[in-house]
Amino acid sequence: MKNTLKQVFHSGKFVAGFGILVFILLLMLIYPLFNPGNPLERIGVGTFAAPGTYVSVYDSISAEKEILRLSDADDKRLAQMMSMEDRVSMIAWFTAMDIDVTGLDMNDTDALLEMWRANYDDSARPAGMTKSKRNFYARLNNTINDASTAEALSVTEVDLATGEATDVGQIGKTDYVNINAVANVKTLPLGTDNFGRDVLKELVSACGTSLMIGVIAGIVATIIGLMLGLLAGYLGGVVDDIIMFVTNIFTVIPSFVLLILISYSLGQDQRGASTVAVVIGLTSWVWTTRSVRSQVISLRNRDHVNLSKLSGHSVMKIIMKDILPYIASYVVMAFILQVSSGILAEAQLSLLGLGPKTTEVPTLGLMMNWAMLYSAHLNGSWWAYFPVILTIALISFSLNLMNTGLDQVFNPTLRD
Repeated sequence: MKNTLKQVFHSGKFVAGFGILVFILLLMLIYPLFNPGNPLERIGVGTFAAPGTYVSVYDSISAEKEILRLSDADDKRLAQMMSMEDRVSMIAWFTAMDIDVTGLDMNDTDALLEMWRANYDDSARPAGMTKSKRNFYARLNNTINDASTAEALSVTEVDLATGEATDVGQIGKTDYVNINAVANVKTLPLGTDNFGRDVLKELVSACGTSLMIGVIAGIVATIIGLMLGLLAGYLGGVVDDIIMFVTNIFTVIPSFVLLILISYSLGQDQRGASTVAVVIGLTSWVWTTRSVRSQVISLRNRDHVNLSKLSGHSVMKIIMKDILPYIASYVVMAFILQVSSGILAEAQLSLLGLGPKTTEVPTLGLMMNWAMLYSAHLNGSWWAYFPVILTIALISFSLNLMNTGLDQVFNPTLRD
């Protein structure tokens, strides 16, 4: 056993896959210690808040301020204030006024503003331009001028009882607040999802749930496949014919179609994570059965097996002591592949809306489903789905890399 483990951990592919999987497992265990709580808790009212650090505006007003005079502050403020739609509209105004914009880059804020200030005339009436559009340009011009000239913003306190507003202070353009002086600061490395939930916190929890589903599905599928394969391969005859007849029926029916039908028939309320995992396992044992059977057939007439038969050992004892140890490495590899297949099957089911119910725990597939339903891929909210895709790919890649490494160790034909 010690020598076998030594050989396994000398396989570069196995070690690489094992390292990736251990990293994911450690992240699942450690991150909740720093960010505890319900992963499905809604912390945002809006949807798809971008990744970053969020500071309470309310608390920053009362925090101690310092005056910093940064030379490029106004330029950055204007560049952020002007949306791409505003920039396109400004180019459209220049074109309507027959102003040459050749070589002008709309992303160059300084050049765009310089041309705008030099040419904009609120009394101009470009041909074909509606009054509402002219009013839009007037408001845009006022906004640009106010941002350039205003030195402070007034802070108003509203009495909820009377509705009266009272000026309580001003915020200058040169006033800055140290982030450590603000009472409430929240860092969201992956932003929030369509429900306003912390994506990273949700992803860590979903990763653990999906791995649990994969492991349960792998155990169920491997046990069923191993038992049927051992019996069919060793006993042969009528038992083999019956088992292979059932196996061939399940082979003809696509397992994923069967999985969809069973999941749909259960209903949403009955589809917990464990239930979905068992259903996946019950529909994915076929190839394990066929593979184990072929391995057992090659072993059942070996000398040590015949010797056990002549010694009068029971069928169960022969299978457990003289056959199973010789295919144990293959069973482990089959289990690893079943775990990977289980995780992918859950993701596919959830994308179709047939995964675990959404009110208890998140899964990687459910996160993909939520992102798709709320069009995260269309509105540019990459953080709601790309980390999930990457996590699924990393888990599957690590498990398949481990399987390849084990195959090289235990399969003599693949050794260097």
